[in-house]
Amino acid sequence: MDKLFFDNWESLGRTFIITILAYLALIFLLRISGKRTLSKMNAFDFVVTIALGSTLATVLLNKNVALMEGILAFAMLIFLQYAVTWLSVRIPVVKKIVTSQPSLLVYKGEVLEKTMKKERIKTEEIYLAARDKGITEISEIDAAVLETTGDITIISTLESLDAYAITDVTKKGVM
Repeated sequence: MDKLFFDNWESLGRTFIITILAYLALIFLLRISGKRTLSKMNAFDFVVTIALGSTLATVLLNKNVALMEGILAFAMLIFLQYAVTWLSVRIPVVKKIVTSQPSLLVYKGEVLEKTMKKERIKTEEIYLAARDKGITEISEIDAAVLETTGDITIISTLESLDAYAITDVTKKGVM
């Protein structure tokens, strides 16, 4: 308990220097990896982001982890995320494994209850997304889609279920 607030100046100096260097290294690696690395996240991207944060914390506070080991861990996580997303764009099976498929929650003003239950979405969440678009009635919604990121997209005018923008959307529960 005697080192609860202060260990020694060397420890503080190490934390100060390692924080700056690890932060700069992480920013550099994220910049060279491209915009996709920390884009709006699906579950896979979220896991990578959490792993990067956990790795950063470990490098900053664990004296048994050297800076270069932390930088290698950052680089490996970013490389693996880059490789998986690169493959998922080119190989449909990889995309299917890594990301979920968007789901249709509302079609032509009718709430698709089975899909809502399966996706664990409450009607209030649809109302929130509708309000965000200035829509006051569910009947004014032609389609509400639960995206792979967890966001709900509201489409007020949809000609058919064959519309290009919803070709990849799961449409279970629709006539």
